[in-house]
Amino acid sequence: MPAPDAKPLNTKPLNTNPLHANESAVLPTALPIVVPVILCGGAGTRLWPVSRQNFPKPFLQVGGESLLAHTLKRALAVLAATTTQTPSDILLVGNEAYQFLLHDECAPLLQSQAPSIGLHQLLEPCGRNTAPAIALAARWAQQRYPGHKPTLLVLPADHLIHPLPQFVQAAQLALQVADQGQLVCFGIAPTHAETGFGYIQKGATLASAQIANQAAHHAAYQVARFVEKPNAATATDYLASGQYLWNAGLFALPCQALLAGLEQHAPTVHQACQTVWQQRQEQTQGQQQHPASTVLRFPAAAFTNIPNISIDYALLEHAKNVAVVPASFQWSDIGSWAALAAQSETNAQGNSQSNNAPSNNGQNANTSNTLGSQANNPTAFDPTAQWLQHNCRNTHVQLSSRLVATVGVDNLLIVDTPDALLVAHRDKTQEVKHVVAALQQQPRAVADLAQNHPTVHRPWGTYTVLEN
Repeated sequence: MPAPDAKPLNTKPLNTNPLHANESAVLPTALPIVVPVILCGGAGTRLWPVSRQNFPKPFLQVGGESLLAHTLKRALAVLAATTTQTPSDILLVGNEAYQFLLHDECAPLLQSQAPSIGLHQLLEPCGRNTAPAIALAARWAQQRYPGHKPTLLVLPADHLIHPLPQFVQAAQLALQVADQGQLVCFGIAPTHAETGFGYIQKGATLASAQIANQAAHHAAYQVARFVEKPNAATATDYLASGQYLWNAGLFALPCQALLAGLEQHAPTVHQACQTVWQQRQEQTQGQQQHPASTVLRFPAAAFTNIPNISIDYALLEHAKNVAVVPASFQWSDIGSWAALAAQSETNAQGNSQSNNAPSNNGQNANTSNTLGSQANNPTAFDPTAQWLQHNCRNTHVQLSSRLVATVGVDNLLIVDTPDALLVAHRDKTQEVKHVVAALQQQPRAVADLAQNHPTVHRPWGTYTVLEN
């Protein structure tokens, strides 16, 4: 599986180095029914105290918008480039506790940018990993488009990807390859010998197709094998070979091939999902509006019987019809505060800042920080961001609503929220998850800091706990 940290996404685009391959097949330009499926799970314990159980990582603000909003815009861009189908839909898969958060985050964006696209939710009573989530999404898509052969474009809600045109091109190719019955993974061209990522080894060239009227041909490959996180020496060999790609956790999956593959290679998962699907409760919302949206729920007792397993382990590592599309877009799954800090520009002292929430004009402070940018000015204060720093270097501060002052600190990450403060060395941000684990073992009043934000979302709005 992909690891949390990656190169910052606000730097210049990576060198694409287009892959040229001998054509073994020319793919059709007409695409099947495409259903973007946004997976909204992930507690993001390494991003505590902003990410918590009732306000998880997909809702984290980066650049003035949540990670979920960024993902939704990517899905809309792919729909705009690949299909003219009516109706068009976005399917969100997440915990039932996030129903109103998901709606409040996505519905206004869709209404303003793509009012004809339906927004639907598949709500899980508990997390069972990606294989069950994707299997149930496939059943929903088949029900939604009877008589057609829909393809799922599976997108985790908590990734950052840039630039958008490169992602759309890769998605176009992946969807075309999926239309041939292949289960398609996105592989990121590695830029360094990373030991925290899962890798995909390329096999034989599967097909090539001209994408978006580009002169170069982009190739797709059969997957030779999936590899777990390697040691440093092995990762160096992978990089030098040019045959390995980072596993990004993005997929284009034809529903028919997906469900047939699960039935063959993971029959327990397939049968359990079928049982749960037959017990679903479906509610239609917005009947007086176009488009109407649906919310699906499942009984908790039956849902907990589904094996907890990823789509990689359940299916992709066993099936023969698995392909990979190499991509050169910049990608990060924002798995730690160090990864998030990398998205902010630094000043001359290496300091940066961001905000937990957008400002009044809708813009986040995840932009260039010019505090103390002159080498002979050791003290700087930004009254709008409320950070005063003196003789500080290589420090990132995630601000909330009060003044933060730092003096003589180096290589720190400071995250301020109304009810909790995190101070960590920049090299130890992966260990924040241990803080969450320790909090969960404490009495309820303390353990609540790992679960609940002071602000709680309900169908009628939000409320904030001022004192507990």
